[in-house]
Amino acid sequence: MNKKKIQKEYKEKINLISKFNKYYYDKSEPLISDKEYDELKNEILLLEQKYIFLKSKKSPSNTIGHKPSKNFKKFQHRVSMLSLSNAFTEDDLKNFEKRIINFLSESEEFKILYSAEPKIDGISASLTYKNGNFKRGLSRGDGREGEDITANLATIKDIPKKISKKDFPEEIDIRGEVFIKNSDFEKLKEKFANPRNAASGSLRQKNPDDTKNIPLNFIAYTFGFEQGLKEKNQSDYLKKLNGWGFKTNPLNKKIAGIKNLIQNYNEIEQQRANLDFDIDGIVYKINSFELQKRLGNVANAPRWAIAHKFSSNKAISKILDIDIQIGRTGALTPVAKIKPINIGGVLVSNATLHNEDEINRKDVRIGDTVTVERAGDVIPHILSVDIHKRPKKSVKFIFPNKCPSCGSNTEKEFNKFTKKNDAVRRCSSEGYFCEKISVEKLKHFVSKEAFNIDGLGKKIIEEFWKLKFIKFPQDIFKLDYEKIEKLEGWGSLSVENLKYSINQKKNISLERFIFALGIRHIGLENSKLLSKHFLSFLKFQNLSKIKNYNDLLNIDGIGETQVGSIKNFFSNEINLKVLHELGKILVIKNTLAKKQNGLLQGKSFLVTGKLNGISRAEVKSLIEENSGVTVSTVSNKLNYLIVGDKPTKRKVETANEYKIKIINQDEFLKMLNKTS
Repeated sequence: MNKKKIQKEYKEKINLISKFNKYYYDKSEPLISDKEYDELKNEILLLEQKYIFLKSKKSPSNTIGHKPSKNFKKFQHRVSMLSLSNAFTEDDLKNFEKRIINFLSESEEFKILYSAEPKIDGISASLTYKNGNFKRGLSRGDGREGEDITANLATIKDIPKKISKKDFPEEIDIRGEVFIKNSDFEKLKEKFANPRNAASGSLRQKNPDDTKNIPLNFIAYTFGFEQGLKEKNQSDYLKKLNGWGFKTNPLNKKIAGIKNLIQNYNEIEQQRANLDFDIDGIVYKINSFELQKRLGNVANAPRWAIAHKFSSNKAISKILDIDIQIGRTGALTPVAKIKPINIGGVLVSNATLHNEDEINRKDVRIGDTVTVERAGDVIPHILSVDIHKRPKKSVKFIFPNKCPSCGSNTEKEFNKFTKKNDAVRRCSSEGYFCEKISVEKLKHFVSKEAFNIDGLGKKIIEEFWKLKFIKFPQDIFKLDYEKIEKLEGWGSLSVENLKYSINQKKNISLERFIFALGIRHIGLENSKLLSKHFLSFLKFQNLSKIKNYNDLLNIDGIGETQVGSIKNFFSNEINLKVLHELGKILVIKNTLAKKQNGLLQGKSFLVTGKLNGISRAEVKSLIEENSGVTVSTVSNKLNYLIVGDKPTKRKVETANEYKIKIINQDEFLKMLNKTS
């Protein structure tokens, strides 16, 4: 890679992290997870280490937080509010201690005493006291200049407004963390992603009366400027804070030795699920203020402190209950209701247990302490159970042999290929007899890859079902809009928008129609194969009249499993009625034979990000109809990367590296217009 390419890559990463900082610090709207942010930050730092010619004022090596908001007055911190370096492994901690010993020119036998305290995931604030009176409160800002949020901080009960203790310093900046307890966050989770965002947004209210209504807390942990402080170390200072009326973290400890730090880290991680506040690691500070002063700072972080972060995709929690969810195919999926825990910046309260066999294999019980894993957008799941912490009176979870929704028997189907029963237990109810199955079928029917009806989301489907507005798919196109307008939260405009969205979707391709039916084992690709085979809705509908379904095995890509599902679907009278009714209402477009010489002949495409008014399935279909192909990864074989809103940054970066043509949605559609 030449110098220009390196500089370009570096600049793109700097611009990205600047954007993420703005949304995280200024708008309290994180665009990526903590893990992704840390990875990007490390990528930038590694590039700077490898190529010394790279330099930017916006680099995380030169910046702290984000510049203060324009909505508040700004004040200089008399002592900078620095960020902390991160440690993720035992080796990171060993290297941290080694650097300290080398800097102090001490021998390897030199014992360092640390003050260790859990790192609360909240908002940093600095409180200035003069002669015992609370004078000003600042946010971290960019570490050197903060926002004046005095009025908002003054509404927090944990922050003393006047301290009359004789040993209180003449002037001091007391620093700590503003946060919201997890139990209090339950009332706010509809508005915010996690407690940290809720705390940040609350402190940035223009009207302090609005902040007053939010249950904010404050824990003190250090100081900035001071005049008259007599304590010589961190642990004594924390005790003194308590005496002055401040709350400190009850889990603070004095610890010496890396092994003991690791042991404490593991112990705290085990307790994490039982805490009423979010923590994302342990902060280790050299206990002695004298040593802290000698060590000083490096760039934007102190040499004498480090944050030992918890795993960004795993956490320990407790199972409060086990719920059974029923999908559109009747599958019963056990879901663990866990004590809410922050994993990678997302507050997780549910984790899948997959199926009955998985529960039995891991012996998962209500009340168990468990390790929960969340990776990317994958649904969180229970990784393991800590048997040693199991309650004495715990009982095995008995999977229901009756459907919790309709009372039908639940069954495990025999798989003739594996010669075993399937792992998944299913409701034996057919078609739309089971409420849960029906609702899930309807949700699937209007989903993005199916009819893609705007304004008809999952919650509205559930509401309309309860009100008996809809029961079958055809009812969607027969809604009584006058009744809807009378409902709370609905007005004439929203009703008109819904009516328009539904009417717009009365024209649909055969492949998407087949997919929308939710036939088991018939996904997008199989729907496409069936549409290409039958070409018209009428021919597809006539499957109900045939006796030998084995002829379908002649369709390349359709196997015995799919044929069995199709046969079961067309053997159900309700399904046939649904088909008949939809056929009278909808215009189901015939599948056209693939264009042999379309404009996109020989060209490959990949979509990243959210598109406007068109699903990825539609785009894929359009590409293939015009002789193009779609691929799943960015490589030098890709011709076009179609970029929507919030694209995957790595795909864009890789496309730039390979000099792949990047186009937006409109540019792609213009390419197709040329074929008409």
